[in-house]
Amino acid sequence: MQRRELKCIDEVQQISLEDALSRPEVEVAYICSESTSHEDYIRQFLNAGKHILVEYPMTLSRAAAQDLWELAEQKGKVLHEEHVELLMEEFAFLQKEVVGKELLKGSLLFTAGPLEEERFGFPAFSGISRLTWLVSLFGELSLVSATLEERKEDQYMKMTVCLETENKRPLTWIEEKGPGLKRNRHLSFHFKSGSLENMPNVGVNKNIFLKDQNIFVQKLLGQFSEKELAAEKKRILHCLWLAEEIQKYCC
Repeated sequence: MQRRELKCIDEVQQISLEDALSRPEVEVAYICSESTSHEDYIRQFLNAGKHILVEYPMTLSRAAAQDLWELAEQKGKVLHEEHVELLMEEFAFLQKEVVGKELLKGSLLFTAGPLEEERFGFPAFSGISRLTWLVSLFGELSLVSATLEERKEDQYMKMTVCLETENKRPLTWIEEKGPGLKRNRHLSFHFKSGSLENMPNVGVNKNIFLKDQNIFVQKLLGQFSEKELAAEKKRILHCLWLAEEIQKYCC
């Protein structure tokens, strides 16, 4: 296989993976590759003694994520999974709307163009940011059922997942992807005190990637408590476990 030429970008010389792993002056790795490659890259960079920021999902299994966090701890390195969806204005709005209210039922539908499962994982993993929203808003969830409708010749798929809160309140999560489908989010939450249908225009999401990087830097500086880190790990592992269970249910 012919390797592409390493060039300068904004006057910074690109380097090879081998150089990034071996050079002592490279202390941090940002992993922004296809989801199916995350686990391997994380393991390589941790074994090389680098801190890591990785796009979600960090792995395509709960066990692998747990194993990599244990490796990071052994190496004394920070392993941070990026979660820009929790820094969006829409999520901040929902948090304020949900707090203190008793949920009766809810649904979240996400539509978008096709996405290659071979590169980004099963839809429950490639769409894990929506699952992260639901878990962050309503707590740990249990899986009731899941179905997957596919027409591969049309590049179309629809995953329907029925979830339940700890109080046995139903939540439906749907991922629908195919040619011509616009990237959109439709939600409906019914509470004892009223309903929230769809998302109002709550403003532009500014600098969410920079905000996430600042969180990573705070972790590097030891500014996150053990309690905060444990709560974040618990949520991430729970979402990965749910995604795994959904995949098993559909397959």
